[in-house]
Amino acid sequence: MKRRGGDFGRRGVRNAGGPLPEWPSHDDPVRLLILADTPAQRQLKYLIVPLCLVYAIGALQGWGNPTLSLAMGDFGLAAAAAVAAVSCALKAVHESGRARLSWALFAFSATMVSLGNGIWGWYEVVLGVPVPTPGPTDVIFLLFAPPTIVGLLLVAQRPRGIAAWTCMALDGWLIAGSLFTLGWSLALARSTSGDRSDIIKIVLTLAYPVLDILMISMVLGLRFRAGSGDRAALNLALVGLAVTVMSDALWTTPGLNSGYRSGGLLDAGWFAGSLLLAIAPWTGQGVEAHERPRHRTISMLSALTPYIAAAVCTAGVLGGAVAGHAPDTVVLGVGATVLVTLVLRQAITLVDNVFMAQELSAKESHFRSLVQGSSDVIMIAASDGVLQYVSHAVRRVYGFEPEELVGTRLELLIHPEESARVQRELRAFLDGALPAGEADPAMVRVECRIRSAGGTWLHTESAVNRYGDGLIFNSRDVTDRIKLQTQLEHDAFHDRLTDLPNRALFEDRIQHALAQRRGVTPTIAVLFVDLDGFKAVNDNYGHTAGDELLVQAARRLEHAVRIGDTVARFGGDEFAALLVGDPSPRAIREIAERLLSTLSSPYRIADGEVRVAASIGIAFSAPGIAPADLMRHADAAMYRAKDGGKGRVEVYTPDMDADVERRAARAAGRRRVDRDGRLAVSYQPVVDLDTGRVHDVEAALCRVEDGAVPARADHVRLTAGVDGRLSPVGRRLLEESALAAATWRAGGHEIGVTVGLAARQLTGPGFLEVLEETLHTADLPATALTLEIIDNVLPDGDELLLGRIAVLRRLGVRLSLDDFGTGHSSLTYLRRLPVDALKIDRSFVAEVGTCPHLTVLTSTIVRLGLESGLTLVAAGIDSHAQVDILREMGCQRGQGTWFHPAVPGDAIFDVLGQTPLGNSAVRGPRPDPLPEARTPLPVQVPRPQT
Repeated sequence: MKRRGGDFGRRGVRNAGGPLPEWPSHDDPVRLLILADTPAQRQLKYLIVPLCLVYAIGALQGWGNPTLSLAMGDFGLAAAAAVAAVSCALKAVHESGRARLSWALFAFSATMVSLGNGIWGWYEVVLGVPVPTPGPTDVIFLLFAPPTIVGLLLVAQRPRGIAAWTCMALDGWLIAGSLFTLGWSLALARSTSGDRSDIIKIVLTLAYPVLDILMISMVLGLRFRAGSGDRAALNLALVGLAVTVMSDALWTTPGLNSGYRSGGLLDAGWFAGSLLLAIAPWTGQGVEAHERPRHRTISMLSALTPYIAAAVCTAGVLGGAVAGHAPDTVVLGVGATVLVTLVLRQAITLVDNVFMAQELSAKESHFRSLVQGSSDVIMIAASDGVLQYVSHAVRRVYGFEPEELVGTRLELLIHPEESARVQRELRAFLDGALPAGEADPAMVRVECRIRSAGGTWLHTESAVNRYGDGLIFNSRDVTDRIKLQTQLEHDAFHDRLTDLPNRALFEDRIQHALAQRRGVTPTIAVLFVDLDGFKAVNDNYGHTAGDELLVQAARRLEHAVRIGDTVARFGGDEFAALLVGDPSPRAIREIAERLLSTLSSPYRIADGEVRVAASIGIAFSAPGIAPADLMRHADAAMYRAKDGGKGRVEVYTPDMDADVERRAARAAGRRRVDRDGRLAVSYQPVVDLDTGRVHDVEAALCRVEDGAVPARADHVRLTAGVDGRLSPVGRRLLEESALAAATWRAGGHEIGVTVGLAARQLTGPGFLEVLEETLHTADLPATALTLEIIDNVLPDGDELLLGRIAVLRRLGVRLSLDDFGTGHSSLTYLRRLPVDALKIDRSFVAEVGTCPHLTVLTSTIVRLGLESGLTLVAAGIDSHAQVDILREMGCQRGQGTWFHPAVPGDAIFDVLGQTPLGNSAVRGPRPDPLPEARTPLPVQVPRPQT
């Protein structure tokens, strides 16, 4: 008996990320052969089809002579199978894991087919004798099936759960039993009806069809793992298997079996099967590479295959009974098991359907609750734009009832200005014509305005996915986000206080104006405006009043310029104006004078009126001038106006560049002052108003000007670094002051030293370490050091400041508030900070005795300090009358030129030897006793406990 080996392929090229198919459709391999698209596939198609046709025509014609017919029937099939074996072996080399083993098994099966046909040819062609049967060829041909079956199992998807395994086994027996029954009725029964004593022959007769039935049952019953390209290779291998099994089935037919000859038409089927196996590993490369991946589902044919097989089996049994044939026990037995299996399979299916229906109902309920509870609006629209479903969230977001929108067209909700764009985007998404670079082809985001039930337009963002032939929208209201984004964009180019354009937007508009007038003779003008006297308003009335003045000034500037002009604020009290429209220089000058007049009018601030002046600089554009140069010219003209007496208008001239260079040189000199050693520490005594004796000394930085004596630098205390650390200058001030105080005390003067620092320096990183190291190095007791907080505004994070003050007080360091009475937070300082002394600002002291209002205020400050248990120090005393009045108020200490001006460190010893200073000793008792210790604050002035 001659058996031509079966051949199967698994897959071509791995396609990581491709979907896992449920099971391949039978028309895909034909499509692959007919619609092969890559050059390699076209070459394979052009090669295999002619070869199969030539072999079929030759077999039909008998190859011309018997010898050639035998050679083609034996060695031709052996060669085709050898090519398939080599192809599968090469594929196995390039694969890994289960795929490598699977292809190696396919290669082994093809090798057995090639070897069996080669031995057959050796007997028929070379030796010229009939092939012995049973013989070695039967064993070799039988060895092709088991490796192929194992290879198929390696690439099959494993069922999950007992029910799935049971269904797979039942489906397999339905197919196998039905095919066996059909095959037994048609051919196998007659093939085994001979000599029953020849067991080997009967086994061999049954082995081939049983193995074929087993393989075809596996192919029909199993589901295989494969990517897109692998699926094509697997499908083509299944075609080869179908051709081989069909040839085997025809060969088992008694009529064909008895008349079989090598090289006949039946060999053409086995030849085609081997060639299909040879090209299967390399099929599918590039096919579907450009198709969008999609999930494959079980086809109706695959689901009905077991039942079709059972129906065929039943029809065969009934047909034999109707025809009057004697019942065959094998057919009846196998058919009965098939029917029982069918009943069991159907029962399992019914039970499975019940559970699936319950699970589906639970999932539907779950997802319905998710949809209805979602804050996003979910809408489903048909391909024509008609809304088919709207979630309940639409009631809260858009104000509509869901029933109002179902059945309406989506475009009726979209803003008319955006409707056409949205429809184009959605149509392109449905058609798959997405723009290049689209990250997720399964989803697209659309932003548009949607009409609410109240008639307002809401900004929305929708994630759109395909839903059947239509679309599903997951939309959310992003109006607040859009408003915030718009506000942030506005704030990035506008001043927060006045809402005027800032420097960045102003420069952009200058650039735009210059670009529009490039090559045109008429010019544009830039005005720089600086408010003269603004700092005095801040100091006397507080920052709130200063901010109100800036807002009023901004509104005046806006109303004074023309439509199309731009007014901007650069910060502080600096404004700018861009005048366009090709005005003449004379008209620009008139506008500037009008600005000067309106800015100089009184401002109503804090129930009173204040006046400030303005200095205005004008610069005109010139061909080729850059925006930065134009602004620099306007700035130079503005400074010329300030230098000329303020309250003026100046037009830029080239000689003003020298002024700019001089100012830059002076600024650079100030930056170099510490580096060049031109900063010094000066000392001013703090005197007891009762005795005139020096009680303390205040240390401050002074700038040593070239050729001049040291002059007090009013708060040129360059002590703070950018991150709150002490700068080198600040550390130098602290160290020199501590060393000087230690020297005074060693000389017999038991006095302390006061150093002014900002609050952020007290809380800065490393300050305590620097302070402790300084005191230790100078050998100065902490009680001899007073740190004076010089801030006018309580900084953020004052809890950290309170903690740091508590640590300093535990060390013994005394704390004082400088310039008390100025700024809007002095009372806040007094209430919250546990300090030891208050220094009354010189602006109050200067008016004591001359201004009743300020005298009362000063008296109130003194009384408040005394009630709080604090030491009062008056700054800026320059007359004996001020000493008397302050002493009568109860102020204990003072400093100023009346006692002694600030002096360098080497001159302070002479001052300390002078007692009393300022002839300020006064006989008689004080109105109030000097507080010996800090007493608890009264209830009406609460203070934090330390």
